[in-house]
Amino acid sequence: MKTEQNVIVRRSAYRKPDFLIDAVHLSFDLDPTETRVHAEIRMRRNPAAETSGAPLILHGESVQLQTIAIDGTALDNAQYRIADDALTVDAAALPGDGTEFTLCTESTIDPSSNTTLSGLYESNGNLYTQCEAEGFRRITWFLDRPDVMAVYRVTLRADKDRFPVLLSNGNLIDSADMPERAGWHQATWEDPFAKPSYLFALVAGNLVVSERQIKTGSGKPRLLQIWVEPGNQNKTDHAMQALIDSIAWDEKRFGLELDLERFMIVAVSDFNMGAMENKGLNIFNTKYVFANPLIATDTDFANVESVVGHEYFHNWTGNRVTCRDWFQLTLKEGLTVFRDQEFSADMLAAQADSPEAAASARAVKRIEDVRMLRTVQFAEDAGPMAHPIRPDSYAEINNFYTVTVYEKGAEVIRMLHTLLGEAGFRAGIDLYFERHDGQAVTCDDFLAALADANTRDFSQFERWYSQAGTPMLTITDAFDAQAGTYTLNVKQFCAPTPGQPEKQAFQIPLAIALLGPDGQRQPLRLADEAVAQDGTAPLTRVLELTADEQTFTFCDLTEAPVPSLLRGFSAPVILSYPYTDEKLAFLAAHDDDPFNRWESIQRLFVNAVLATLNGTPVAQSCAAIVPVVSEVLGNATLDAAYKAVALTIPGEGYIAEQLTEVDPLALRAARNAVRDHLATSLEEAFVACFEECTRHDPYQPDAASAGLRALKNLALSYLVQTGESIFATLAAEQVEHADNMTDRSAALVALLNSPAPEREKCLAWFAEQYADEPLAMDKWFSMQAMTHRQTAEPPVLEKVRQLLQHPAYSNRNPNRIRSLVSSFCAGNLAEFHAADGSGYQFWLEQMRELDPINPQVASRLARVMDRWRKFDPTRQTMMREALKTLAATPNLSRDVSEIISKSLGDA
Repeated sequence: MKTEQNVIVRRSAYRKPDFLIDAVHLSFDLDPTETRVHAEIRMRRNPAAETSGAPLILHGESVQLQTIAIDGTALDNAQYRIADDALTVDAAALPGDGTEFTLCTESTIDPSSNTTLSGLYESNGNLYTQCEAEGFRRITWFLDRPDVMAVYRVTLRADKDRFPVLLSNGNLIDSADMPERAGWHQATWEDPFAKPSYLFALVAGNLVVSERQIKTGSGKPRLLQIWVEPGNQNKTDHAMQALIDSIAWDEKRFGLELDLERFMIVAVSDFNMGAMENKGLNIFNTKYVFANPLIATDTDFANVESVVGHEYFHNWTGNRVTCRDWFQLTLKEGLTVFRDQEFSADMLAAQADSPEAAASARAVKRIEDVRMLRTVQFAEDAGPMAHPIRPDSYAEINNFYTVTVYEKGAEVIRMLHTLLGEAGFRAGIDLYFERHDGQAVTCDDFLAALADANTRDFSQFERWYSQAGTPMLTITDAFDAQAGTYTLNVKQFCAPTPGQPEKQAFQIPLAIALLGPDGQRQPLRLADEAVAQDGTAPLTRVLELTADEQTFTFCDLTEAPVPSLLRGFSAPVILSYPYTDEKLAFLAAHDDDPFNRWESIQRLFVNAVLATLNGTPVAQSCAAIVPVVSEVLGNATLDAAYKAVALTIPGEGYIAEQLTEVDPLALRAARNAVRDHLATSLEEAFVACFEECTRHDPYQPDAASAGLRALKNLALSYLVQTGESIFATLAAEQVEHADNMTDRSAALVALLNSPAPEREKCLAWFAEQYADEPLAMDKWFSMQAMTHRQTAEPPVLEKVRQLLQHPAYSNRNPNRIRSLVSSFCAGNLAEFHAADGSGYQFWLEQMRELDPINPQVASRLARVMDRWRKFDPTRQTMMREALKTLAATPNLSRDVSEIISKSLGDA
């Protein structure tokens, strides 16, 4: 590994910029192979800089400098130099302290050769930008850091036939043909709000628009636009409605109004991320814009709404107030993920026809978020890439766009919301914007605003920002019948993580209730607490944990309760409590907290799989879960969406994290055995469920309809699992005749994970139907990559290698790579970890191929090997050797080098 690639950037080394930029005027002569960029930058020395008389150092990558001048005077070669992606202008060539000056550069770049998809790049003949985190330096020489904010004016010039649409941030102030350049036109955009360079955006190409005029709460007119390639306009209605809903929700919930005359979304298929919140010009992966029933599942519809909301909410939490440096990334991302989660939950609840249905809808959203957190983020916390939500160092910032920074960051915000309550949290947010609008700030500034608005001390809570790892709460209890007291003893412990061998106690909100023998919540009065005037006590409490060990004693109880712990998943922790299967079944039947009811069922599933894995006959392993599944299926008080999430067996990845040493083949066999037993034991109940949930009305994406489809398709997957041909035929008919992608893809997945002979016919039919729909073909690739191999079938890897040669596959398109290569490596545990090591060799081949093309995509693929220590010794050896072989590859990117180095550790 080339050690010079891994220059470590440390948060403690932060220094204020030596120069500030007040205004930028960029002029682009756009061409796919040679775009000319003229930058006129009005700047000055920073009076608050820690050094004086420093040279001016600008960032640049793959940028060819043509001219450079200061205040109209060209610099000679002795006054500046270019080395190591930096343009340094000698201090002697600059005006004195306090003097404003204008730096003008002209450079050329080649978008067509930019396969990294960072900076300005070409996709399907159009030009797009992606500048977060450090892509702007691929466009022109600049102070490319988030704490340098300026107002931008941008003039775009291009051939009108080739690039009829010219877009940039802010408001359009002029557009015209260019008589002096035949066939060319230009457009000038101005963003009135100061922003860092990572929020700059440019789009040029042959695009069509869908638009809506709205008014904000204060009556200001606003133009909303979604730009797509021709032929895709019919896929944007849902995204437009999500944008309208997001704008209204942010005004109502947080008092934040859209501040630009227009707000634009542009969809592009070649995009490394989900979307980007560039001020006023959001650029999206098509996956999170396009949604109609024939290509998008119910999950896709929900994701479009969530991501549109997320990027719009960044307009304030990320754009109006941004990060001082990239270590503060969770400042904008954790907060905005929390906001988009709340938005989605509110949208689901608003569709419900009763308070009970609204509560269930919120619970389903919460469960989905926590399921992803515990499957992916908890694994990250337990591995070599563990880091706090605010990291202390990095070699490549792109590697820290992680579930820890985003999803765990959102859980940290949620804990603050729990501790402060809705009113207190809103007061803190209001103070945050009052203090910091238009600034680049830190996580400490955010915490200070919440603390000051509520007269709270969050100095201990700050450890969530500085300490990595997932805390474990070990809880024991005791009931004293004579005294009528019930005691909970709570110990918290966080295991060592890289660079942090010891942890201090976290501040943790632990929401609890105590259920009596009748399943009802019991009053919770602490023994040292005065009796309320009305004699009542709360039925649910949030205990604040602040020490390594604490004891809470509750009084006035007549019978031993069953505790409902960590209600609503009130903190991102691992809970260890000696629940028996009997107590879990009791909670599954009676707990009025829908999250904990779901959690008790999930624990029963995991117990059944682990018992089977350890050699217990499957019928015995499933003795506790079968009646619970039966009761849930027949429970008329539970809605369909909740039943669907409750009866979904935890994935192999989550169960693997419960094991000290993983045998992927044995784990898959045990989990499938549990599914088989449930399917055969409850076949009649699943048939009744399927029939009850089947509807023949036209497709609607509302929550109730989506819930029915989810439960119907869950039942179908169990039925196909029985191996009876009638159910395989039923699934095949659903593939061909369904009027929506949700039903079609669910039936096809069920078939692919069975030995049904209809599989190949349905696969071929799907590919023929959707050959011209890239997002649907992504599903087709992914379903095959994640197939569970049947007895006597060849390894799935053989099929994956064949699909690499498919005309629709491209290793230049991140969506396609994720759908095939990443789905196999990260989503097919048993096949990727084949005993012969073939999966690891495939990973190595793909890493070597992808890293020179797109390091960001490659670094994400690299992460599938970072948990190599979880596996048996033979697999550990093979995985370690593959990692070492890649580490020795010349010219690895910083992105991949950092991942591999940390994954190997001391190995």
